[in-house]
Amino acid sequence: MADKPNNSDYFVTMDITTDKSKQAGPNAADAAGLAALVARAARAGKGAPPVEKWNPPFCGDLDMEIGQDGTWFYLGTPIGRAPLVQLFSSVLRKDEDGRTYLVTPVEKVGIRVKDAPFVAVEVDASARNGEQVLTFRTNVGDVVEAGPANPLRFAVEAGTGGLKPYLLVRGRLEALVNRAVTYELAALGEEIEHEGRRMFAVRSNGAVFPIMPADRLDELSA
Repeated sequence: MADKPNNSDYFVTMDITTDKSKQAGPNAADAAGLAALVARAARAGKGAPPVEKWNPPFCGDLDMEIGQDGTWFYLGTPIGRAPLVQLFSSVLRKDEDGRTYLVTPVEKVGIRVKDAPFVAVEVDASARNGEQVLTFRTNVGDVVEAGPANPLRFAVEAGTGGLKPYLLVRGRLEALVNRAVTYELAALGEEIEHEGRRMFAVRSNGAVFPIMPADRLDELSA
């Protein structure tokens, strides 16, 4: 276990071992270690930890994974404690190498992400200064307004051709918009002339986010 650096407002120790010889499987000791991690985290009332400013050494990979539906797994077992998941999510960072890490001032460990680390589970459409504002809530409690700083993008799912919307939450971390919220976004869409082409799109905070060409929508609706 690492000691807390002086003058550090945010501190989480990764006492989940990365030594495979000690990872016999989930047990009471593992659960106790995870619970103790929560107690040692000095985050309450501080806002999001400044993980983008930290440059700790890489300490290996954890057997931890975020599933496509946003469920967190440790050693193959779902992490059922919401406060623990929220804690881990607060120190996530995706680096230029495309990998996702848990980062503290003293260490960085790699984890696996099936799709996106977060899931957008709710959206609210409101008006501000005559413009539509889309505000999303994620499965770990982030509240994010879509706009120039937090854009929406719409990917086409391989194999099915279905739409997969993503919202940039912070840094390089995105939220996959769940199916119910995707339907709500589609209901808010409109045909807009965008970059010389007629597009079906949504607006938020003065920005336009194309969903698909309008002629493609016509084909699907025929």
